[in-house]
Order: sequence, then structure tokens, then C-alpha cells
Amino acid sequence: MVFSSVLCFVLTKILKVMKVEEGMTPEIYATSVVPIGAMFAMTLWLGNTAYLYISVAFAQMLKAIMPVAVFVLGVAAGLEVMSYKMLSIMSVISFGVLVASYGEININWIGVVYQMGGVVGEALRLIFMEIFVKRKGLKLNPISVMYYVSPCSAICLFLPWIFLEKPKMDEHGPWNFPPVLLILNCLCTFALNLSVFLVITHTSALTIRVAGVVKDWVVVLLSAVLFADTKLTLINLFGYAIAIAGVAAYNNCKLKKETSRDTSDDSNPESSQRQESQPLTSR
Repeated sequence: MVFSSVLCFVLTKILKVMKVEEGMTPEIYATSVVPIGAMFAMTLWLGNTAYLYISVAFAQMLKAIMPVAVFVLGVAAGLEVMSYKMLSIMSVISFGVLVASYGEININWIGVVYQMGGVVGEALRLIFMEIFVKRKGLKLNPISVMYYVSPCSAICLFLPWIFLEKPKMDEHGPWNFPPVLLILNCLCTFALNLSVFLVITHTSALTIRVAGVVKDWVVVLLSAVLFADTKLTLINLFGYAIAIAGVAAYNNCKLKKETSRDTSDDSNPESSQRQESQPLTSR
């Protein structure tokens, strides 16, 4: 998060490769950006801790429950409307994850709890982002989001690290951080966020969602090849296939809803005029 903060500052303020959107106020930062940064920190902390207890493939399978968490929290926040169709899709995803968990050979419930905590944190971050965009009226591109959120997440991670992780690290003697490996990881993280922005800019949300499903399967299969602690069973794969089918149905339902909303907006002259008056980066 520190690396991301510094790099975003260099790109926007020194090199001026990209522009940071205007309109951020201390009130908006405190009420919107800070909760987003805190939830992002929670996602990173709990999600990364889960890998100490469960395999990469099983962690990826548990992440398939994400649409369920986002939808349930969205309904609670008034951003989503419960329907029989969405309820059935959520049930399919939940059933698939349960089957995948049942087929896990070396299941560790501590790791499961950490991973589900990370899922809840990510779902809350997405909900806060949607509230931020819809109710505050400030639309940011991903670089702007990273510019504002990364420093807040770094602080939220730093404070508990002092009390929870630093004493354990001191017990093991001198710290040994391979600088090359650490920088490569930081660059991969930043490139991931930037690539998502570029894909959406040049294609559509459908492309990034389809690519996400493909990426999930690649992670599961590659982890089975690369890591000795990953042992996939037929029940594992069957349950994960059910969950992915539910995720695909959820994405399709959301995209149809977005398409119909865009169509209705285009047919409304006042709405179209408002959209044309906005800068391109706000769309």
C-alpha cells in the first residue's frame, strides 16, 4: 500500500501521466474514503492470513461466495432488491461452495474463517464504493481511487501490525525481506489494478467479468500443479463448477440490468444531456 501510494503520487503529481479527479473534500474523505480504505486493509490482512492455513485452490473456491456476500449486504444497504431469481442464484453459488468445501481433504477451519472474513471485508468495500459513487456524486478512475485509498489502507494495516505481527517477527531474529521479490510483488499488484482500468476502458465490463471467471479456474488448476499442499478431488471440482455456474448467472443478470438501465437512460433526453456534460473519465 505504501508502494502504491508513492507510485500514484509520482504518476499524478510529478509525471502527470494521469489526472486525479477534483471534488474531494475532508468530509467526503472521512466518511467515504476512510471506510473503503479500512475494508481494503481488512481484506488484505484476513485474505493473506488465510493462505497460512489453507491451499491456494481452496481459498479461490471460497472466494466464489463473494457475489452472495455483496448481494446480501447490498440488500441490507438498500442498493439491491431481493427477487426470486437472485435468491435462486445465490442459493446455487452457496451450494456449490458447500460441496467444494465438503470435498476438501485437508480442511482447516481457522483458514476458512480468515478467508470468509476477507470475503466480507471485500464485499463491504464494494458496497462502500457504490454508496460513495451514487450518493456522494464523485466518480473516480482507478488511479484516483488508489491515490486516495492506498495511504489510508497503509495506515490501517500499520497500526495493528505494530501490536500483532511485529512482536512475532522480532522473536525470529533479524528481518529478511528479499527486496527484488518484494518490489516484483508490489509491481504486480499495481499492474493488476491498472490493467483492470485499461480493459474496462477499451472493452467492457463483460470482458473483465468473463476474464475473471477464466482467471479463477487458471488459479485453481495452476495451484494444483505448482503447490504440494493442493490436492483436488472430484467433489472439489464439481462443487466449484456449480459455484462458477452460479457466478456466471449472477454476472449475466447484472449485465442485463445494466444494459437495460443504459438503454432507458439513452432514451431519456435529459439523462443523455447530463451524461454528455460529464467528462469522459467520469463515465
